Amino acid sequence: MMERSKAKSVSMKAPAKDIDAYLAKQPAKSRAALEKLRRIVKSVAPDAEEVISYGMPAFKFHGMLVGFAGWKNHAGFYPWNSRTVNEFKTELKGYETSKGAIQFPLDKPIPVTLIKKIVKARMKENLAKNPAK
Repeated sequence: MMERSKAKSVSMKAPAKDIDAYLAKQPAKSRAALEKLRRIVKSVAPDAEEVISYGMPAFKFHGMLVGFAGWKNHAGFYPWNSRTVNEFKTELKGYETSKGAIQFPLDKPIPVTLIKKIVKARMKENLAKNPAK
């Protein structure tokens, strides 16, 4: 039994220590979309801190701001709550969504303006909740 669990832990991927390390592990197609998401978030929230949260790249700005992750056929974008996804429901038509996640297909352009609006909305929300952070 001990050998089995040992082998399992060795085969598990170690989480990336930072966003650069995370991106370096991604296939080229996914990496390009994720790098674009990173640039968009940084352009809107230059003072946001880059972190790894739940094993994925994320940004903190007066609390958790947004996160993103690479998948086989899409880039996942995570505004950390369902309110934001609901708020942009109309603009997100055509994209797969769930309570706190948005999927941007890798074979389509990343919607820059929409991402910027979402990040700004999350910044406003975080500042209202945690102005002193």
